[in-house]
Amino acid sequence: MIELGQIGLMLSFVLSLYALFVSLIGIKNRSGQFLVSSHRAFDSSFLLLSISVFVLGQALVTKNYELRYVADHVSNNLPAFYAFSALWAGQAGSLLFWAWLLALFTIIVIRQNRNKNLELMPYVNATLAGILIFFLFLLVFFTNPFEKLGFAIANGQGLNPLLQNPGMIFHPPTLYLGYVGFSIPFAFAIAALITRKVDSDWITSTRRWTLFSWLLLTIGIILGAKWAYVELGWGGYWGWDPVENASFMPWLTGTAFLHSVMIQERKSMLKIWNVSLIIITFLLTILGTFITRSGIISSVHSFGESNLGYIFMLFLSTSILFSLYLILTRQEELRSRNKLDSFLSRESTFLFNNLILIGAAFAILWGTLFPIISEAVRGIKITVGPPFFNTITVPIGIALILLTGVCPLISWRKASINNFLRNFVIPVSVFAVALIFLFVMGIRSIYPLMSFALIAFVLTTVFMEFYRGVRARMHYDANVFIAFKNLLFKFRRRYGGFIVHIGIMLMFIGITGSSAFGTEKEQSMKKGDVLKIKNYELTFMGVDQFKTANAEAISATIKVKRDGEDLGLLHPSKHYHELQKQTMTEVAILSDYKEDLYLILGSVTEDGAAFIKAHINPLVAWIWWGSYVLILGTIIAMWPYRKRSKESQMLQGTEKQSQQSLTYQTDKETV
Repeated sequence: MIELGQIGLMLSFVLSLYALFVSLIGIKNRSGQFLVSSHRAFDSSFLLLSISVFVLGQALVTKNYELRYVADHVSNNLPAFYAFSALWAGQAGSLLFWAWLLALFTIIVIRQNRNKNLELMPYVNATLAGILIFFLFLLVFFTNPFEKLGFAIANGQGLNPLLQNPGMIFHPPTLYLGYVGFSIPFAFAIAALITRKVDSDWITSTRRWTLFSWLLLTIGIILGAKWAYVELGWGGYWGWDPVENASFMPWLTGTAFLHSVMIQERKSMLKIWNVSLIIITFLLTILGTFITRSGIISSVHSFGESNLGYIFMLFLSTSILFSLYLILTRQEELRSRNKLDSFLSRESTFLFNNLILIGAAFAILWGTLFPIISEAVRGIKITVGPPFFNTITVPIGIALILLTGVCPLISWRKASINNFLRNFVIPVSVFAVALIFLFVMGIRSIYPLMSFALIAFVLTTVFMEFYRGVRARMHYDANVFIAFKNLLFKFRRRYGGFIVHIGIMLMFIGITGSSAFGTEKEQSMKKGDVLKIKNYELTFMGVDQFKTANAEAISATIKVKRDGEDLGLLHPSKHYHELQKQTMTEVAILSDYKEDLYLILGSVTEDGAAFIKAHINPLVAWIWWGSYVLILGTIIAMWPYRKRSKESQMLQGTEKQSQQSLTYQTDKETV
C-alpha cells in the first residue's frame, strides 16, 4: 500500500513534466491536440496525487510506523481526527497536501475555461504545471512523505501538543486553500502578459478565484488568531510572529488587488499596478512557505531546520526575474489610456488605499526579514518584536479606516465641492459626536479615540449607502424588506463589499479595545485566597491532578464573581506530555460582548498553592463576530448571478440610474 503512494507521487511528477512539455509544444504549434493532451495529463496527475494523499492519510490513522513521517507525527494514543490532521502538521505532508490542492484547482480551471479564454489557457496550463512541478520535485527528491523508517518501533513521537487543538484541524488547510488559490489569478496574469492581452478579461475570468482565495486566507488567519488565543496561553491572539506575518502580507496585497481591479474594469487604468499586485501576492505566498519550512526564522509555527530553504529561494528568485522581464517588456500594452480626473474622486481614494496597504506589507516584510539581513551583514541576529510592528501598523490602520469611510462618499471621476460637502455632513457629524462622547467617557489616548470615532464614521457611511439603495428600490418593491433583499442580491458585489467593511470595522472594535484597554494581574494563591481585578473576584478553590490519553494534567478551580454576581467556576490547567517532554498551558476563558476574563495557571507548589495570572481583554468577542460578518459579505459578493431576462436588465438599469442620482449628483452631471 505504501509503495502505491510512492509510485503515485513519482508518476504524478512525470505527468506534470509531460503537461508542461505538451503545453509548450501546443503553444509553439498552435495545436489544440497538445492542449487536450495536457488536460488529460493534469487529470491523471490529480488522480495519482489523490491516491498518494489517501495512502498517507490511511497510514497516519492506522498508525503505520513503517513510514518515518508517521513515526514522527502520531502516537498510539492520538485520536484518529488528530492523526489525520498530521497530514499537514509536518513538512512532507503539508507539501503533498499543497500539491494535491494545486492539481485540483488546475483541473477545475481547465473545465471552467473549455470554451473561453482559449488564447490564454495554454499559457495558464504551462504556468500551473511549472508550479506543480516545483512542489512535486521537492516531494520526490528532498522531503518524501513515503520514506521508510528502516526499523520497527512500538510507538511514534506523537503530534506536537501545540497542534492538538480543534482549530489546528482547520487552520492550516484554509491557509493552504488561500495560498494555492492565488496561483490561479497569478497564472492568468502571466498568460495575459505573455500574450499581451492585458485588458480586463483575465481579471474578470479570475475574480471569483481571487475572492475565494482571499476569503480562505482570511478564515485561515482568523482561525490561527483564535488558536493562538486559546492555546499559546500568553493572553493575546496576534504576536507578530514571522509565520503570522507571512500569511498577513499576501492578505494585504490581495486586498489591494481586489480594490484596484475595479478601477481597471471601469476606466482601463492601473494595468501595470494590477498585474504587479497579483504577482507580488503569489510571490509572498511562496515566501511564506519558505519562511515556514526553511527554519531560517524562529517561530512557534515553523518546521525547524531543513534543506529546502535554498530551493525555495531559487524558485522565488526565478519567479521574480521572469515576472519582471514580462512586465518590463510589456510596458506599452500596460500603459494606461486614461488618467485620474481629479484628486477628489473614488479612483484616487482607491489608489491611496492601495499605497497604504502596500506600505504596510513592505514594512512588515522588512521587520520579518530584518533578523536574516542583520545576521548576514553583521553576523548578529537582531530580532524585531511587536513594538516595531505596532508602531508602524497602528497609524496605518487608522488611515485605512478613514479611507474605508471616505471612499463611498466620493463619486467616480470627479466630485464637486458641493457634492463632497453634502455627502460628508452626516458622517462627519457622527464622527464629531462620537469623538466628544468617547472623550467624556474617559478615553484620552489618541489612537483608540480616533479608531473608535472613525469606526462610527465608516459604519454611518455604509448605513447611508444601504439607505439610499433601499430608498431607490422602493419605487419597484412592495416594502422595505423586499427592497433590501433585492438590493443585496441584485448588486451583490457592491453591497457584499459593504458588508465586508462592516465586518472589518467590528473586528477593529475588538482589536482596538483589547490592545488599548487590557488589564492583567498575577498572584500566588492558596486555597481560599481571593484575587481582585477590576470588578471581578476570583477565589482559588484548589487544584486537581488527573491523566488524559496523552498527558498528565493539573487543573485549578477558580470561583468567579463579577459585581457580586456568581458566574460559576473556571478551570485553567497545565498538561504535561511525557512523549514529547513538553508542558502545555490550557487557559480558561469567560467571554461576553464586553470583555473576556482570561485565566492562566502558572506553577503549582507541593502544598497546593498556585500562581494565577488573570487578564481582562475588552471587546475580544467583537473580533470573532466581525469575522462572521466578513465571511458572509464575501460569500454574497462572490455568489454567481443568474441569467436575467431583458426586462429584468432594463429594470436594473433604471434602478441603477435612480440610485446613482440619489447618491452621486454633481453640479454638471449625474454619475
